[in-house]
Amino acid sequence: MLFGVAPAVLSDFRLGLLGKFLCFAIVAVGIGLAWGRGGMLTLGQGVFFGIGAYIMAMHLKVADAQLRGDTVPDFMQIAGLRELPAYWVPFSSPLVTVLAIALLPALVALILGLGVFKRRVKGAYFAILSQALAAAFAILLVGQQSTGGSNGLNRFRSFFGFDLADPVNKRMLFFIVAAILLLVVAATRQLMQSRYGELLVAVRDQEERVRFLGYDPANIKVAAYTVAAFFAGLAGAMFVPIVGIISPADIGIVPSIAFLIGVAIGGRTTLLGPVLGAIGVAWAQTALSENFPSAWTYAQGLLFVVVIGFFPAGLAGLAALRGRRRTTPAAVSPSQDTPAPAPEMEPAR
Repeated sequence: MLFGVAPAVLSDFRLGLLGKFLCFAIVAVGIGLAWGRGGMLTLGQGVFFGIGAYIMAMHLKVADAQLRGDTVPDFMQIAGLRELPAYWVPFSSPLVTVLAIALLPALVALILGLGVFKRRVKGAYFAILSQALAAAFAILLVGQQSTGGSNGLNRFRSFFGFDLADPVNKRMLFFIVAAILLLVVAATRQLMQSRYGELLVAVRDQEERVRFLGYDPANIKVAAYTVAAFFAGLAGAMFVPIVGIISPADIGIVPSIAFLIGVAIGGRTTLLGPVLGAIGVAWAQTALSENFPSAWTYAQGLLFVVVIGFFPAGLAGLAALRGRRRTTPAAVSPSQDTPAPAPEMEPAR
């Protein structure tokens, strides 16, 4: 459907919107693994999404500058910067950029996870800590003139040598992000059905019992947290050429909570629930915010509270419950054709 129906029936603009929604779905799959299966309320996925996005954005800006024959990107020239900052230089290489997108978010999550889970920080404390991390990262980027400040990075012209103004290349980006989503879903399904997936659920439900059996729950949590960060970094990297901009507003507290709302609505314990929930929430935000821009934020928060409070399994849980009710056989009532039990014989006297 993603590779056949969507490109055939959607315009280039709508196809680009769907590609943006698929980026959110990739993040949601990782949250479903960490939160739904591992019980870790990850409110800071915007950090890893932002790391992947800014790495890709820096490479694209440097590549555009090289195509024009300049040494620094256009926004740096306006700001009066004449030399490329040292931490921008490695991202001039496409290979280094791809490796950094794949490894840096996961490495940051690995370090944070070891520092947090080894100290047995969990529950609301972990959620608050991850949310504070997202807020700090966004504030840090706002104060950095070399990354565009609050305006972020935008106006990308090329993507690894391909002209982003060409509609054919825009469709290519959609196919790339759709393929990444399918690979991410397949990898997550394999993890869920493996022995590790069973251990992750066991840690969520009975952490102390898992520790008693000889496993370290911290290592199991760190692995899921790292995988979720890896997925978020990939999504952020593809978000940049598809949408054409990345700014601190896209990676702070509000976007991180929006990722979580989609997962909660779709069903965090299922495989495809986070995907469908993320796409549905993103579509609703795009459609409703055009008519009710100020009310969408309140509706989003109310929706999250209602789902968590009354439908913790999400829409996928409701569908599964309805299916079980349909397949439950009705109680068999005795009919007239059923022979009556034989009367007991009185004992002989």
